[in-house]
Amino acid sequence: MGRAPAKRKPSSPPPPPPPGRCHFWLPNKRRHCANTPLPTSQYCGNHLPDSASDAGAPFRRLVPCPVDPSHTVLEENLEAHVGKCPLKKQAAALAAQPFYSKGINSGGGEGGGGVTSAAKRALVHKLTKDELRALIEKIKLAHASAAMAMRDSFLVTDACDNWMRNQVDRKVPYQEKHVTQQASIIGNMEAFGLLQKGGEVAEENGVKNAPAVVEFGAGRGYLTQMLADCYGIRNVFLVERRSYKLKADRSLRQNEGVTLKRLRIDIEDLNLQGIEALSGLHYLAIGKHLCGPATDMTMMCCLHERYNQAHEKEYGKSNLCGLALATCCHHLCQWNHYANKTFLSGLGITEEDFHTMTWFSSWAVDGDHSSPDSSLEVEDSSVEDRCGKAEKSDVEVSGIDRLIRSIPAGERAALGFMCKDIIDTGRLLWLREKGLDADLVSYVPSNISPENHLLIAKCASLSG
Repeated sequence: MGRAPAKRKPSSPPPPPPPGRCHFWLPNKRRHCANTPLPTSQYCGNHLPDSASDAGAPFRRLVPCPVDPSHTVLEENLEAHVGKCPLKKQAAALAAQPFYSKGINSGGGEGGGGVTSAAKRALVHKLTKDELRALIEKIKLAHASAAMAMRDSFLVTDACDNWMRNQVDRKVPYQEKHVTQQASIIGNMEAFGLLQKGGEVAEENGVKNAPAVVEFGAGRGYLTQMLADCYGIRNVFLVERRSYKLKADRSLRQNEGVTLKRLRIDIEDLNLQGIEALSGLHYLAIGKHLCGPATDMTMMCCLHERYNQAHEKEYGKSNLCGLALATCCHHLCQWNHYANKTFLSGLGITEEDFHTMTWFSSWAVDGDHSSPDSSLEVEDSSVEDRCGKAEKSDVEVSGIDRLIRSIPAGERAALGFMCKDIIDTGRLLWLREKGLDADLVSYVPSNISPENHLLIAKCASLSG
């Protein structure tokens, strides 16, 4: 951290710190830390060295906060900090909300980080060469026998096209790649019968009867922004666990007649029946960037078997009209949260096979399939001992690494796409089993995004 770039004239040593200031030098800011040092050290608590380098200074270790591991505290202060950590208060406030239900959409799996990329990679490297060959053959057979053939469905309606042309001139964040994806998601929703044709909304009946929209993994909410501007959506619910700048919320609220509610909550814990403002409304569930298990959790959130009459009596009934979910980041999928384990088990795919498949799926989105080793480097960049490093000698490279390297990059990419197809086919069949008219399409060309699978479905009331 803070090292001068290579091949640059050596920088002069930092000046002495001002009196009463931490001795830690911040090279990017070209000053010392502004905090007051601890009584027994030259450094503040944030920059205390791991070892007691100061004369007479006791060893004081920093540990992650159990409430939010993104920040650390001194181990000796941990108990006191947990009691007053601001995020603990936020978590308590969230837990008191009627729409919070811990793990309700987990699919019976445990919460938390699940199986990491490093653990998935370890599963691959535990296989023998024969076992890896057999697994690849099993994936190919499963894809040939069960995966749904996807049709290309890149659709941009006139309403969205006009909006895009006008939007370019506005002083708001605009990235053509993402806006094109949003427009095609909406175009497919119209073609599938989830939205009124042509974006024409009658002044009285159309606006009144327009369904509400619940956007899952909403991020800044620009997909919903386009829907509200082009199709007269008036009731908007944005579900996102993170906080974002440059959100569409201000623009949406300035849109006359739009009612907006942003829910900062993990999809895994969201009980839609507990949202009072959604009670009794017909709604569409949408999502453009539902990473890994977030797609499964969203489907379960909208079609959960544990919703019962007691919930409906207390909060009223919410009516799902349909959904449009763009799947992505299949390498993050987790067996415990996957919606259709029965489908995979019927293909002979075990939990270990599934996690290996998710590791393979990253090969599909590698940016340079022409490089023999490039697709081996898609996984967790923090793992130093990755296969495919040119400087490794043959002695250091395992037999599995050699076997993977021997597969042409194009074939590895094809195998990755097969894994993604199988995972999304299971989701499609799960929706159909729930009684929805559902389809799986490729909604943008791969040169716009290789993450181009769209699950789209409508309930029986809209079919026919």
